[in-house]
Amino acid sequence: MKLSTKHLLGIKDLTKGDISLFLDTAVQFKEVLQRPVKKVPSLRDVTIVNLFYENSTRTRISFELAEKRLSADTINFTASGSSVSKGETLLDTVNNILSMKVDMVVMRHSATGAPHFLARHIPAAIVNAGDGINEHPTQGLLDAFSIREKIGTLSGTKVAIIGDIMHSRVAMSNMYLLTKMGAKVTVCGPPTLVPKYIEEAFGVTVNYNLQETLNWCDVANVLRIQLERQNQVLFSSLREYNLSYGISRKLLASLKKDIVIMHPGPINRGVELDSDVADSGQSIILQQVENGVAVRMAVLYLLSNKNQ
Repeated sequence: MKLSTKHLLGIKDLTKGDISLFLDTAVQFKEVLQRPVKKVPSLRDVTIVNLFYENSTRTRISFELAEKRLSADTINFTASGSSVSKGETLLDTVNNILSMKVDMVVMRHSATGAPHFLARHIPAAIVNAGDGINEHPTQGLLDAFSIREKIGTLSGTKVAIIGDIMHSRVAMSNMYLLTKMGAKVTVCGPPTLVPKYIEEAFGVTVNYNLQETLNWCDVANVLRIQLERQNQVLFSSLREYNLSYGISRKLLASLKKDIVIMHPGPINRGVELDSDVADSGQSIILQQVENGVAVRMAVLYLLSNKNQ
């Protein structure tokens, strides 16, 4: 089976077959990561540049590790300390890098649509590692992989996405992916953090009551408050948010069933999740981190066309 796209710009552009191929290929790479020797020669002689214009810890390390596990040659680029600080444009930066014969670009940028812009202007395969408040497709894929691994299926699974929906690219990719794959999705958060158009645009349900949402769902994917992307005050305080939408051990104990807890990180402990929830047996947060390497290996491998 072959991907319908040359790039991974967002889940919105993928077919159901593309998503299944990414997830099924990730299963094979996760098996590789359990071996004593975790490195395979799948992308030997492929050069990948990690082009990060935004700060990142988990995503960047995960991509770098995936590239090393696949034996790719890796170039790491950060905007600080580069000619970007001297006024060099994005296109000039990438064209200079491509003149060094780069095959693939993994890009994170604060501007929505930046990876799409590159895809129209350069021949290398582009992987979107997060653009503005648009999408974070590899996070969506690894979340879906983790749900399928834990629950057994995506189709029919009840998933709640809780928190700052308005400013979250993780929420966008999750909604696109989960609805395409047949999951039932409810979003929950303060009315000021849930876009009014979301039900019609994404085919999801909105519920502002956290207790009702948790009683309904099988999986809760909890998001942090994106204070750095908010240009106005949208709720009184973090303390108020925690009282209304924070998930505590006491709240989970009051539910009629056990649910799976997820979080894309970084966690604001004591705000959206209490520590005894984040570190509990119901949490698969560390499994998400582990699965991120396998999923990104699958993405890089499939986009390289080395499987043809």
